[in-house]
Amino acid sequence: MPGDQPDPALAGQTLPPGYPAEPPPRRPWWRRFARVKLRHVLLGVLAVFMLIIAWLAITAPLSKSLQPIAAPSLTLLSVEGDPIARRGADIRAPVEVAKLPKYVPAAFVSIEDRGFYSHWGISLRGIGRALWRNLRGGGVREGGSTITQQLAKTSFLSPQRTVGRKLQEVLIAFWLEAWLTKQQILERYLSNVYFGDNVYGLRAAAEHYFSVPPEKLSVAQAAMLAGMVKAPTRLAPTNHLRLARERAALVIAAMARDHVITAAQAKSTRPASVNEEDEDEEVPTGTYFADWVLPSARAADEGEAYGAREVQTTLSSRLQQLALQTVRGAGLGKAQVALVAMRPDGQVLAMVGGKDYSRSPFNRATQARRQPGSTFKLFVYLAAMRAGLRPDDTIQDAPLRIGTWQPKNYGDSYRGTLTLRDAFAYSSNVAAVRLSEKVGRAKVIQAARDLGVTSPLNDNPSLPLGTSGVTLLEMTQAYAAVAAGAYPVRAHGIEDPDKSWWQRMWHSYAGTTSDRAFGDMRDLLAAVVQKGTGRAASLQIPVYGKTGTSQDYRDALFIGFTQDMVVGIWVGNDDNTPLGKVAGGGLPAQIFRTFVSGATGAAPAAAAPPPVEEAPPIETGDANFAIPLGDSGVDAGVQVKGGDVSVTLQPSPPGGPDRGPPPPGDRREPPLANVPPPPPQGGRDRPPPPDDDEPQG
Repeated sequence: MPGDQPDPALAGQTLPPGYPAEPPPRRPWWRRFARVKLRHVLLGVLAVFMLIIAWLAITAPLSKSLQPIAAPSLTLLSVEGDPIARRGADIRAPVEVAKLPKYVPAAFVSIEDRGFYSHWGISLRGIGRALWRNLRGGGVREGGSTITQQLAKTSFLSPQRTVGRKLQEVLIAFWLEAWLTKQQILERYLSNVYFGDNVYGLRAAAEHYFSVPPEKLSVAQAAMLAGMVKAPTRLAPTNHLRLARERAALVIAAMARDHVITAAQAKSTRPASVNEEDEDEEVPTGTYFADWVLPSARAADEGEAYGAREVQTTLSSRLQQLALQTVRGAGLGKAQVALVAMRPDGQVLAMVGGKDYSRSPFNRATQARRQPGSTFKLFVYLAAMRAGLRPDDTIQDAPLRIGTWQPKNYGDSYRGTLTLRDAFAYSSNVAAVRLSEKVGRAKVIQAARDLGVTSPLNDNPSLPLGTSGVTLLEMTQAYAAVAAGAYPVRAHGIEDPDKSWWQRMWHSYAGTTSDRAFGDMRDLLAAVVQKGTGRAASLQIPVYGKTGTSQDYRDALFIGFTQDMVVGIWVGNDDNTPLGKVAGGGLPAQIFRTFVSGATGAAPAAAAPPPVEEAPPIETGDANFAIPLGDSGVDAGVQVKGGDVSVTLQPSPPGGPDRGPPPPGDRREPPLANVPPPPPQGGRDRPPPPDDDEPQG
């Protein structure tokens, strides 16, 4: 072939020494293919190995095995220093194996992982035994885990029992064995293992069960703790002392077998005595207030990761107990209840989110968005006062139509021309709607926002009647702003313990704005209790408040305040069914009076007339107009179809109430302590209208 002929250009040339005269024969194709494949396989194995190392470095950082595997214990304290709730686990500082008696770590090794010092993270014998038992049992019943695997599982993995998780556990065990000494692995294991009773780690367990540090544990105590690890809840001596002692006996026998102790020591060792349950165990783990304040408490607590911590709250044990007693004795029947009591600066003193936390931890004070009824009129009249109106200005309490919608008063009864004070006191629906349309619903919504209402509000004509769902806590802190003379007030349950009283006071009012209209609003709120729908809440001290009842008596509220306390009460059914003639001026006002009377020592007002029934029928005459009923978690919504309406405010009639000078006191909103007594009933120049019936409110 032409390719086999010598090159003429090379004829006569001498080849260099060592150069082969003939080209070497080519290797067989199958050898060349095997060589290429082997190279690819080795590269693939190296890539997989590097991926595993990267996964381990991300998933199982060694420092994580030093971290507590549960949130540390946090005890909430009342202002009196009483524990009111405890959350989290009992976790103490890590142990050092070198400082423990030799039989303490040896007890765990003897019963949990006899070959701990000889294997590389896994026990083939243990895995084989576990596989056999799992096959016989038809499922994953035993893991065959070594101490290293247990550390890998508790520190880095979920508690699921699957084949995939088991493979992850094995990989992490190899990783730990490669980078940590046996002593380090054992220390981290003993410092984090679970011992029942929400106790983690050997130090916490020794203190919890025996009131001794781990360095002082006896043989019997060490054996009992080592025996608990297999089933900590079932074998905890506080739950089953007999089972715990039987298991401890097995551990002592294993220690003797492994020559940790002598046979004579094993025979002479008596069962360990366990601490009796102390009174602190009666501290509840959850209450309505604790659930609400815990995120703030965790944020405020910047202590070490180990050890029990305590956080001071604003809750008063005395007032909380009084609140519970008050609602339990209120005769609620099947209805639910919520109560919030706070200082004018927002410090929450008591909180009741329902009749029974153990049956329903849903907090109706902070989580339920219900219709506030006429308590929402606070924002309507505040917007009017901001616009320059005064309590003695007048408004028509007469039938009103907005498009096809016609709001009505209770009993379809109207009083004609009323002062704003009287319209608010008697909770006229049509007057509130007129006023809202006059000043503008946008300003009403802005007033609500200024005072801390964050729930969605529907911009429609029924807004002033409280048809948008809000929480009781929002409404109570809004009334607290009126009591404080500045806004916004933020309800809170944690105070900074490092701040002095004057720093806390300054912080409470820092960033707030005074409002000249608050003085007029206190005038109106006082009239409600003195002569209006809130007379059942009257005491022999100045009381300011407002009643509220939603459509068909589905929600009943009273929110009010005295000199240094603001209290909101809601009564309703979780399924939003009617209460059956329970109005805000009835049961909620009575609960307010009972609670505040007990809190302040003030007696109820003498010969207070019984509350007049208030009902809120809102007739529309239009199927396209929907008044929501409110519920426990969904914002209410209203749709209105119809034209606009011309609304006018009437000037004071001749000889009637006039604008006159400001009410006594500084209109720049002095502190509540300087607020003058409520004005005389009926305004300045005329007696109050008859109160034989009562509108929504």
